[in-house]
Amino acid sequence: MKFAKNIRSHSIVRHGGPYSISGYGSRVLDFSSNVNPLGYPSTVKLNLDKIPVYPDHDSVKLKQVLSRYVKIPKHNITIGNGATEIIYDFCRATTPNRVLIVAPTFGEYEAACRLCGARPEFFTTLNLQNDLEGFIKKIPKNGIVFVCNPNNPTGELVSKESIISIIKTAKSKSSLVFVDECFIELTQTPDQSVLDMVSKFDNLFVLRSLTKSFGLAGLRLGYGIGNKNLVSILDKIKVPWSVNGLAHQAGILALSDKKFLPKTRKLIKTESTFLINSLSKLGFFCSDTKTNFILIKTKQPSKVLQKKLLQKNILVRDCSNFRGLDKYHIRIAVRTRKENKKLVSAFEAIL
Repeated sequence: MKFAKNIRSHSIVRHGGPYSISGYGSRVLDFSSNVNPLGYPSTVKLNLDKIPVYPDHDSVKLKQVLSRYVKIPKHNITIGNGATEIIYDFCRATTPNRVLIVAPTFGEYEAACRLCGARPEFFTTLNLQNDLEGFIKKIPKNGIVFVCNPNNPTGELVSKESIISIIKTAKSKSSLVFVDECFIELTQTPDQSVLDMVSKFDNLFVLRSLTKSFGLAGLRLGYGIGNKNLVSILDKIKVPWSVNGLAHQAGILALSDKKFLPKTRKLIKTESTFLINSLSKLGFFCSDTKTNFILIKTKQPSKVLQKKLLQKNILVRDCSNFRGLDKYHIRIAVRTRKENKKLVSAFEAIL
């Protein structure tokens, strides 16, 4: 049996999570997944009677709720089975050729582009804000630019003004800009979002995730916002019923809790400071993160450090498979004080 060349050469991107390590599963305290440290809102109480019912393929009610939430018309919103599905559908719909991606960043942009036949160009930097001029010069004509903001795994947040500069330059070159804002609601400055720019720039597409912000990782729920024509294409090509009924319910109920994200941001601010201070005293170099995870430069190889922590039932993200990083980087999620103390104690015990 013959398969397309792009499929034969496709490499699956490996992520964190308790099931990324064989034999451990839910037994570990998971610091490798960047999910809301408070879990999901108490408003999420699902009606299991809906399980035998096919979900709404068009996600009408959820789109209505999201429209009010983000103050964007519902015809500009597409829903996906997690943000990752939308990344792959976006690449299928736009058939990218010339692509510019920051490195290090989320690996699915590269994987999705390559699966569609593109050969991305990479701009390597740990601080895009400082290297913005050089990045803008690299923007291709008739292509696509991927920017994760705040960036995974560095935690850097590029200013709204700078993202707009990228969008304007890309538009002058007839290129699209894909801005991944899956973590922006977990920063102290969510107003740096460019969601409100979608109505001004038809070359802008913004990705969001209820997985990260509202702790719905197990249900998979993401959404994208862009011009009406692009959104209609994305809705047309997505797999029928890709978003299940429980995810629809959970998204609607989660968005009804107006106090959840402010409470989350307060916790993240306090606990990220605690973790950075504690781990810096142990000799680690911690990134100046703006969100709910921290990139750490280590002296021991990341795989060795991960293995030692696993013996303490602690899982951290080995970042050696991130393009642009070496084998001396790990990433940790910000969790509650009780959990964070366990992480610090585990580090102290293995050093």
